Amino acid sequence: MDAATPPSPTGYELFDHTADIGIRVFAPTMDGLIAPAALGLYAVIGELATNPTGRRVSLHYEGNDEAALLRDFLADLLLRFETNHQIVSEPRVQRFDAKRLELDAALADMDNDECQFDREVKAVTYHELAIRRTPTGFEATLIVDI
Repeated sequence: MDAATPPSPTGYELFDHTADIGIRVFAPTMDGLIAPAALGLYAVIGELATNPTGRRVSLHYEGNDEAALLRDFLADLLLRFETNHQIVSEPRVQRFDAKRLELDAALADMDNDECQFDREVKAVTYHELAIRRTPTGFEATLIVDI
């Protein structure tokens, strides 16, 4: 990397999208998109708190496109949130390419008394779904249906 080029920050930002909300995620590496994407999804929902458990889970997704795999990961997080009241955090990516996303992550139960819910997320959509290479890394765009 050129000394004059600053490293790409890792993070996310939310943006309005008609009746939905967009999540734009950026990181210096494609693997680096995973954690801020999860944080972005949870930020759309509200300020979430968990009861520490120390459990870790292995997560695996197969497909034909990196962006679709990222969307599948977030859809899985939303399903765990809705059905089991669980939050996934601290992802460690083992593989992320066009065919497979493999990672392990911490899994904790929500502390409903400490959570502040802002919105109901119905789905992570395929609309405008993309991962792009940027001069400083990668950027992903996702739209969530609220």
